[in-house]
Amino acid sequence: MQNQWPESLLAKAALIRLIALDVDGIMSDGKLYFSATGDELKAFNILDGLGLKQLIAAGITVAVITGRKSPLTEKRMRDLGIPHLVQGREDKKAALQELVSTMNIRPEAIAYMGDDLPDLPALTFAGLGITVPNGYWLVRQHADYCTRAQGGNGAVREACDLLLSAHGKLDAALAPYLGPDQEAGT
Repeated sequence: MQNQWPESLLAKAALIRLIALDVDGIMSDGKLYFSATGDELKAFNILDGLGLKQLIAAGITVAVITGRKSPLTEKRMRDLGIPHLVQGREDKKAALQELVSTMNIRPEAIAYMGDDLPDLPALTFAGLGITVPNGYWLVRQHADYCTRAQGGNGAVREACDLLLSAHGKLDAALAPYLGPDQEAGT
């Protein structure tokens, strides 16, 4: 992925101290699955999980803001060590503003990743708006970056790599997985 991102995008991403993510359509494929007994099922991509752990290890705060309440989402975020989970909030911009007001983080230091109209106000409020190719057209039109990967299929990992690269920390995040004589090639 050498030189994957334009310099203007990397400059914006270098300012980011917090990324806030939607769940359905971003961390999952956006489909709602129910068992015959009515239990909700949700699939999360393992690539995204490791990317989020790498961000946290690199000192970038991760938050999740979702309009739905789901015990599955709560469990996944707990497993990933994501301390900031806001569920059941349709007004995601207000939720994001409330969250960052306690952290003293300015809008230009926030990345927001979402795929549908409820995400649009938060995405345009943030200094870096990220979406996915399977997101709603108007959201794609207003985002600073649209990932190559689809939501639920590694798009979050791509955004994590972007932020790590912009902060000069991607090679260090990848180094433990390479042999001593290999380079990441980022």
